[in-house]
Amino acid sequence: MNDFRNRPKDNYIQEADWQKLYILTEHWKSDLSFYKDDLRFLHHLIDKYFLWISKKENIDMVQKIEIDLLKVDKKCTSLLERTNKHLHHLAELIEDPFKYDSHQFRAEHETLEDEFTQFLKDFRQNRKEVFTITEHIVAGEELVRQLNVVPK
Repeated sequence: MNDFRNRPKDNYIQEADWQKLYILTEHWKSDLSFYKDDLRFLHHLIDKYFLWISKKENIDMVQKIEIDLLKVDKKCTSLLERTNKHLHHLAELIEDPFKYDSHQFRAEHETLEDEFTQFLKDFRQNRKEVFTITEHIVAGEELVRQLNVVPK
């Protein structure tokens, strides 16, 4: 998974026409919008279960996960903004192919794709950690609640 790319083949960015790069970038934008919504859900999940926590070590784990989640969220927002700007530039290139330096633009496109790929890896790892810690907290805190319930 370390070599994961969205482009169909190694030389795709250098050979693809502007319309194909535009379509690819639109897919990135759509994916980032989905991830933005998923990040909102993960924040909600953490907030919901944070109220249940009574153990100090669980609070510490959740705080670390929340900090990591905020970093991923910030990266998603940044990538979404840069992707929108990139789409604007692609639209201008489609209208006027001499608007920007082709080689520089394709290098920027490749950099954006590499950052998107790294974001995706970070997002998936963070999502897995959120679900793991949530499962751990629900199981551990449920036991604490059951032990604290005094039967009548």
